[in-house]
Amino acid sequence: MSGPQPALARPPADIYLPLIDVTANAEPDPAEIVPNQYIVTLQEVTTAGSAQAGSAPAATSVAEEANAIAAQFGGQVLLVYQTALRGFAATFPAETIPALEAHPRVAAVEPDRVAHIQTTQPNPTWGLDRIDQRLLPLDQSYTYNFDGTGVHVYVIDTGIRASHNEFSRRVGDGFSAVFDGRGTEDCNGHGTHVAGTVGGTIYGVAKGVTLHPVRVLNCQGSGFTSSIIAGIDWVTANHSSPAVANMSLGGFPSNALDTAVRNSIAAGVTYAIAAGNSSRNACYTSPARVTQALTVGASTIGDARASFSNFSYCLDLFAPGQDITSAWLDDDDATNTISGTSMASPHVAGAAALLLDAYPTATPAQVASALVTYATVGQLSAVGFLSPNRLLNTSFIPASPTTAVP
Repeated sequence: MSGPQPALARPPADIYLPLIDVTANAEPDPAEIVPNQYIVTLQEVTTAGSAQAGSAPAATSVAEEANAIAAQFGGQVLLVYQTALRGFAATFPAETIPALEAHPRVAAVEPDRVAHIQTTQPNPTWGLDRIDQRLLPLDQSYTYNFDGTGVHVYVIDTGIRASHNEFSRRVGDGFSAVFDGRGTEDCNGHGTHVAGTVGGTIYGVAKGVTLHPVRVLNCQGSGFTSSIIAGIDWVTANHSSPAVANMSLGGFPSNALDTAVRNSIAAGVTYAIAAGNSSRNACYTSPARVTQALTVGASTIGDARASFSNFSYCLDLFAPGQDITSAWLDDDDATNTISGTSMASPHVAGAAALLLDAYPTATPAQVASALVTYATVGQLSAVGFLSPNRLLNTSFIPASPTTAVP
């Protein structure tokens, strides 16, 4: 997503590290109308001797009226309402609706529509609290219309503690390029923390995603470029769509690594990548300099660039990255509070999953464009030279999406 980068020679070192810091009511959408399905309100019943034109005798049940009217107009009753509303839901041929509306026993007819829940989490972590609102102060809630259900997020990191209660059996298959006999199980904590921010039940942005551990860093949180590329290669070949990958790691420039990420994006995987924690130009770091990815800097609770966060035009946006609480590896309820662009990037990966839940066929370019376009603009201080003053925001994702990505 970022602008062009300078050509850089790769230094000899090839060890990569996790990037933690060690220091008004809208009009109804016609697309939401259920075809040929209607809600019919009936006239009130009357007692004998006071009958009026169109009224039904008190002895007539709602079900009897509904079935009689449905039979007359070629409909099929789906539901009958008797207390909160006197009426029924049914399917009818569209051409019969004018006559149905004119029926003396019918008070009103309206099309049935798709409704969506809107979930609000009370007392969330500050990072979740921040990304669903445009301005401070925080309102102590996190509101979301989608939860990422059906979206697959690949956490390219130190593995995941799959048994952790944050993940509610939502950890899918994975891959390990670390040959120490531990498989995809996390022995560092970083990957579990990242996964918790992406999709934890309490600490996650997208609480319904399926998480996939792609272990490319060892118990000390380091690994080789070759291992990371192997992980990306596995994701590219084996991902289920819609797919997001998070890379909360980085190091010296590597053309091979950058190419692997670009090709994975071309294969349909949206990538969120940490910008780095050296408080320097992110364009000198791989894979943060990949233009097609979403490169993420870290912000503070006071809406400033975190002092450690890398900056420059290779960033696409910022997200909360200081003092972020999430899952940890010690036991199935363990948490830890840490800082870094590693903590910022999974907020964006989670937001991408929310968007893909709403728009499952969106391309990586469309996802990236939407998250950048609808980020909160101009609220951050000290963003760094040439950095975008854009802070992740999820409130633009509608409860009733249209067919087109915003």
